[in-house]
Amino acid sequence: MINKVEICGVNTSKLPVLKEKELRQLILSMKDGNAESRELVIMGNLRLVLSVIQKFNNRGKEVDDLFQIGCMGLIKSIDNFDLGHNVKFSTYAVPMIIGEIRRYLRDNNSVRVSRTLRDIAYKALQARDKLMFENNKEPTVSQIAKELNINREEVVFALDAIQEPVSIFEPINHNEGDTIFIMDQIGDTKNSDGSWIENIAIKEGMKRLNNKEKLILTLRFFEGKTQMEVAEEIGVSQAQISRLEKTALLHMRKYI
Repeated sequence: MINKVEICGVNTSKLPVLKEKELRQLILSMKDGNAESRELVIMGNLRLVLSVIQKFNNRGKEVDDLFQIGCMGLIKSIDNFDLGHNVKFSTYAVPMIIGEIRRYLRDNNSVRVSRTLRDIAYKALQARDKLMFENNKEPTVSQIAKELNINREEVVFALDAIQEPVSIFEPINHNEGDTIFIMDQIGDTKNSDGSWIENIAIKEGMKRLNNKEKLILTLRFFEGKTQMEVAEEIGVSQAQISRLEKTALLHMRKYI
């Protein structure tokens, strides 16, 4: 699949690549009704679809089908993209392409799930994408449930119901003739050396911050509060919290 050159009549080796500035100009032109600009935007982002469908190459589906479904997600993201948001187009488009493919795979899953559960799950996924775009981070199940005005348990049950089961004996790699299975990649994440070292690194990095930066990161990432909640607690604006948080994270990265 990965080495296939022609997909749905498209020669993937000759696909154009658009620079961000050129892309934004074409989107502006497209918003003014220029159909040719819209086609150029689509063609210039087909590589995004290719990169996404490679993540689904072990699902037993034809690559051409996945490519077509991925293109539907790409077109939706192009038509709905707002240049007013300070975000790269690829950052916005990739989750939508993935979501479109996942919906296709779930609808064509051999395991039957009730229509009601599927509807709740799809709404939950849409709410997740919306909250992630607005807050630039993965929302919690509770936040998704609040957005949909339903119980948290309903969201969990619905999302679990549409998950595609995978065998732990499914092969994922061949290394010099030896097959590696999913079960070979499962380990104890609670007591790993990596987690222990990471916790020490974070503590050391926190020591390098000033008191206000420590407080903001503690409230945001250890107590799970929103920027608005932190701003109210400290007595500054949300914009200041956002700026201080970014600065603190940049300082942390220098020491970790």
